Amino acid sequence: MRYRTRLTAPAAALLGTAAATTLAPAAHAASGGTSGTASVKDAAAPGPETLGDPVYPSLGNDGYRVDAYHLDLAYDATTKLVDGTATLRIRTTQDLSRLSLDALGLDIRSVRVGGRAATYELVDEKLRITPSRTLPAQTRTTICVEYGADPRRALTHTAWVPTTDGFAVCPQPNSAHTVFPCNDHPVDKADFTFRITVPSTLRGVASGTLVRTETLDGDRTAYSYRSRSPIATELVQITVGDYVVKDRQGPNGLPLRDVVPVARAEALEPALALTPGLVTWLEQRLGAYPFETYGLLPCNSDDPAAFDFTGLETQTLTLYKPNYLLQAERFIGSHMMHELVHSYFGNSVSPGTWADLWLNEGHADFYGLLYRYERGWTDSLGLTTMEARMKNTYARGDQWRRTSGPVAAPNEANLFDSQRYLGGVLVLYALREFVGEATFGAIERTFLDRYRNASATTENYISVASEIAGQDLSGFLRDWLYGTTTPRMPNHPDWTVTPVTTSLVAPQNRTAGHHDNSATL
Repeated sequence: MRYRTRLTAPAAALLGTAAATTLAPAAHAASGGTSGTASVKDAAAPGPETLGDPVYPSLGNDGYRVDAYHLDLAYDATTKLVDGTATLRIRTTQDLSRLSLDALGLDIRSVRVGGRAATYELVDEKLRITPSRTLPAQTRTTICVEYGADPRRALTHTAWVPTTDGFAVCPQPNSAHTVFPCNDHPVDKADFTFRITVPSTLRGVASGTLVRTETLDGDRTAYSYRSRSPIATELVQITVGDYVVKDRQGPNGLPLRDVVPVARAEALEPALALTPGLVTWLEQRLGAYPFETYGLLPCNSDDPAAFDFTGLETQTLTLYKPNYLLQAERFIGSHMMHELVHSYFGNSVSPGTWADLWLNEGHADFYGLLYRYERGWTDSLGLTTMEARMKNTYARGDQWRRTSGPVAAPNEANLFDSQRYLGGVLVLYALREFVGEATFGAIERTFLDRYRNASATTENYISVASEIAGQDLSGFLRDWLYGTTTPRMPNHPDWTVTPVTTSLVAPQNRTAGHHDNSATL
């Protein structure tokens, strides 16, 4: 049978008094239809159903921001369905007669705003909500949506990864709203708590730290998690399965936790044991790890099509294809570093728009390749130094700009191709060559510190680079990021760009959701 869930203590702590907030009657008096009431009503309008992202123009919603989510999910192992309640604490930025959330493939059962029943409709990938009373600007209130979900439902795109014993989720870039209704854009990061109810033979795990375990009737267990830092919706992880949680000590007291299929735990241990050394190496370059914990989640599935990448940087818990991690260190260490770097670039500092993805992937590949070459491991081209790999990439520059656009100007079709990965590495390499290694390191740390737990754009990075370098780098970096031809490489006047021809191979393009184009693989 399917079990309904209830609002728990962690949710109440998250939502506070806002959970019971209703709109102030003085501001919405209905008696007599006074001119003041009429003017408020006339001024109110539906919130925009987009945040204007250049890559995903229909994604996200405006007129409000989300301060916090509480997700209460119950998994039925017999039906393999999920019952969910998503409670959002929001603050309005304008008078709203209607607002919307992103939602796809969810069976909506009820919606309440400020504790009052609201009308709603699903249109395309939007859940349009009309509260019983207009929401004034600068109001804090809650939205509570009860719904059902089928992780195996066929959709145009989905974050669900069904497994034989449960599921995991891979929301990046635009699919979190197939798991829970949300403002699905990385610019609107929020606090998260989770309560996951499962049969007692299984375990529920989510981003953040375990704060409560409840034994329930019907041989069920509820696991509650809280994230100490805000999360972008595309980085949420929720998983259910026959898992064991393996805890170990990381550098400087960092707690590490891996969520591992019980049957694979022993075989995966050599890969899991690499994490402390990876963290130590990266902290020496980028500073202290930014979250309360880190670990790996080898998803309990051998289906090669279970998800279309090797690893995904969901916050505090990187999702992996399990068989990939069974290889020797020289084959996996570089990409494990790539995914760890995303804790800094992508998670702690999220992209302001999806056109800024190169900040995530370029940095992850940059440090992942440095780690590889320091250890003397050859890359996929048989090269053993960053200089050799960058010379090879530089030669392809004009061709990639022709077939894939400039590094910082992607579209939906080519968002996750090699231009955002290796092309981004080339930009960072050029910057380091131009300003020197010490200044480059200072730029990186300043950028991470200034935009920690927030979102940042390419222009933000250019501004920080110029400030730290003590010179205007906007022309230099914009040529590298937006130019249609490849600039001269500092300190390497002998490097040449291969002329564009139709016979040259274009960078790998994302097809059917594929974005496994990291140079660290």
